[in-house]
Amino acid sequence: MRRDDVKVSGVNSELQKTVGRRVRERRLAAGLSQEAMAESLGYHRTYLGSLERGERNLTLASLEQLAARLGVDPLDLLRD
Repeated sequence: MRRDDVKVSGVNSELQKTVGRRVRERRLAAGLSQEAMAESLGYHRTYLGSLERGERNLTLASLEQLAARLGVDPLDLLRD
């Protein structure tokens, strides 16, 4: 099987979208721009944007870092 034949499961992509949506909600509630938040985390603004659109598959360490920056429990970013 070729790598291009492998489809991302609906569960994974939905979870990525949920995390991205929750990060965006929390970022906006904190009054942060994408640029300001990305800079504070050492990320590029476009990376944070793609994360918020659910296009990135985060590591647990990245999830913890985002949650800490937003002042929330990492599990809050996983719940819809």
